[in-house]
Amino acid sequence: MPAIASRRWWSPLVLVGLVSTSVAGQPLPAAPGDEDFYYRGKVGEAMFELGQRLFFDKLISGNRNIACASCHHPDLATGDGLALSIGEGGDGLGEDRNTGVFPNEVLHRVGRNAQPLFNVGAREYRRMFHDGRVEVGPGSGFRFLSPAGVELPDGLDNVLAAQAMFPVLSPDEMAGQDGENPVATAVADGDWTRAWALLTMRLTENPEYVARFIAAFDDIETKHQISFVHAANALAAFQTVAWRATNSPFDQYLRGDRLALTNDQKRGLDLFYGRAGCASCHSGPFQTDHEFHSVGVPQVGPGKGNGYDGHEDFGREVITGEPADRYRFRTAPLRNVELTGPWGHSGAYESLKDMIVHHLNPTSEVDISRPLRPYRADLAATDFLVNDDVERVERISAYSVIEPVALDERELDDLLSFLYALTDPASRVSGDTIPDSVPSGLAIDNKSGSESISSR
Repeated sequence: MPAIASRRWWSPLVLVGLVSTSVAGQPLPAAPGDEDFYYRGKVGEAMFELGQRLFFDKLISGNRNIACASCHHPDLATGDGLALSIGEGGDGLGEDRNTGVFPNEVLHRVGRNAQPLFNVGAREYRRMFHDGRVEVGPGSGFRFLSPAGVELPDGLDNVLAAQAMFPVLSPDEMAGQDGENPVATAVADGDWTRAWALLTMRLTENPEYVARFIAAFDDIETKHQISFVHAANALAAFQTVAWRATNSPFDQYLRGDRLALTNDQKRGLDLFYGRAGCASCHSGPFQTDHEFHSVGVPQVGPGKGNGYDGHEDFGREVITGEPADRYRFRTAPLRNVELTGPWGHSGAYESLKDMIVHHLNPTSEVDISRPLRPYRADLAATDFLVNDDVERVERISAYSVIEPVALDERELDDLLSFLYALTDPASRVSGDTIPDSVPSGLAIDNKSGSESISSR
């Protein structure tokens, strides 16, 4: 299990001293520490290893053909390297992933980009998914607001654990289509409690999993006490520890190392917290306000069933019912952003620089018309259906709250350099987050020979 206690960030050879606590009147955040994370950054070995194996095991998908790691892989910066994921029915990893074989091929791409998992175990994360459909709900009568409503069971440790209850219910992500397996049929019938119970039954029929649950949880003595809530809590614990990223050059700078940033990164920092206005939304220790904003990111892919033909994605409006929330999506955290492309809720931008150009001026002409990978003719027919419709493109742009900012090429490069300073060097390698095997004996998705993550 990777050590996750406070990392040493100084050296006797490094000049350490006071650094500015604000830039252009904008306060700089404090570097995050153990106290900012659930479990204070530490998890028992039994819990970590249980969550790790659940994360990589295809057993908890309806057709036993996809794991959480298939779309959130450490070799791919906890994403999948694709604009839009190829979920249940696909095969392979990253750019090598295909759309499956008839009659079990995918029906369409997953509607949104697979979000990276760095620092998702931080306490300040109170909303999950691009539209925040799972969130902490004080005074709501039940602890978390979610699509499950009162059907969401008690006992979930935190909002990250609550989030882990839902990908297994998505037909396109992990559950499969109605009639393909009992889990998918339960989901299609709207009986999510039964779907979770069926997945739990698979785990309790596996002696190794039973032993691991008993070792990890004090409230489990027999297999009959295991629930999918326990699995979700273990998944949350594993993710919290495995993908904490708090030792970037920017963190070191915030802790007092005046030499941690290069001169161009310092100029970029001044722009980020100053004239470029990035920090108005990308604030706090993880560069996100966790709020929802419409920034005019182009929509590619099949959408989320919204609009007159079902091919649009109305974002937060679907959750709140408020027309003012149309096209609003959660502010993306920027830790390790260098590594986590393609960028945008729809994965529209394959270049981080293009993503920045869009943020500075949503009307800028940035080419996003390259075919989405993997290519399949029927999928390609809807990939740019919305973005090729002038009226809908103008409507998305009209909702954008961005005020254009003019930067010259040098300033743009400086801003990009600062974003690179948000990368924790430890996040460039998979480390020991990938198990050698999983209790089900099913194959683990892995990039053969891949040991490091390069920027895209």
